[in-house]
Amino acid sequence: MERAVVVIPTYNASRHLGDLLPALQQQGLRPDQYFVIDSSSGDDTLARVAAFGARTHRIDKKEFNHGGTRRLAANLNPEAEFLIYMTQDAIPEPGAIKRLLGAFADDKVGVAYGRQLPRAKSSAIERHARLANYPAINEVRSIEDAGRLGIKTVFCSNSFAAYRRTALEGVGNFPEDNYFAEDQVVSGRMLLSGWRIAYVGEAAVVHSHDYTIKEDFRRYFDVGVFHGRNPWLLEKLGKAEGAGMAFIKSEISYLLKHDPLALPSAGVRTLAKYVAYKIGQREAKLSPQAKAFLSMQPGYWRNQIR
Repeated sequence: MERAVVVIPTYNASRHLGDLLPALQQQGLRPDQYFVIDSSSGDDTLARVAAFGARTHRIDKKEFNHGGTRRLAANLNPEAEFLIYMTQDAIPEPGAIKRLLGAFADDKVGVAYGRQLPRAKSSAIERHARLANYPAINEVRSIEDAGRLGIKTVFCSNSFAAYRRTALEGVGNFPEDNYFAEDQVVSGRMLLSGWRIAYVGEAAVVHSHDYTIKEDFRRYFDVGVFHGRNPWLLEKLGKAEGAGMAFIKSEISYLLKHDPLALPSAGVRTLAKYVAYKIGQREAKLSPQAKAFLSMQPGYWRNQIR
């Protein structure tokens, strides 16, 4: 724990800090083991995390990049043997970070990620998504599991994930220019380099989003762009469609039991996600303006116009 640093990128995070800061106090870490990299917030985020005792670093809002910003944070903390990445709206349960770091007792584990629980007021659709993607189990995956799990083998989430520095640097750190799914780029490279991915279901954060259908469309456009730009993931690990069908069947079963009135919405969402994903895979044919309109990361694409 002494050589662990928790990195939290923030932007106007004040509305989350009333829950986040008390939760961080229950993790058994010193305040200066938290490193907040802030994208020029216009609220009191930096003042409040500094008062908490966290170290801070400010970047210009236009400089933020999901891969590059996390890479910068790793480089600014060269003493850290383990780097734990969180998002500003992921609220850890007491002791969650210590339990996550316990996965590194296996010296072949390069990255470990924790469970994400739905918020109390989440819809049935979102509750199912969290429960399906983050079950109450522990498992360790290697490249040998690709035949069984396909693209799911590489799944990881930087909303709550920890990296062994030697493994992270061994695969080139986070990509400098990566606006989406930087965690899965790194975990995929680790698998192909012989490292293992640990999922620690007993280390949990409360983190979920009740996206609108429009937001789901935009998110899956981004997923399509990501897979289109990283064909090696699908080539080495398997197509995404198989995992998608398993999820749909699970979702229908869950909603029939818990909220059958949500089934029509779920059906529309599924179609929207599929169409968006296919468009995203062909993003090279679109203008930056069109991509900014379709994506959940419009700022990234607008920067490409300049």
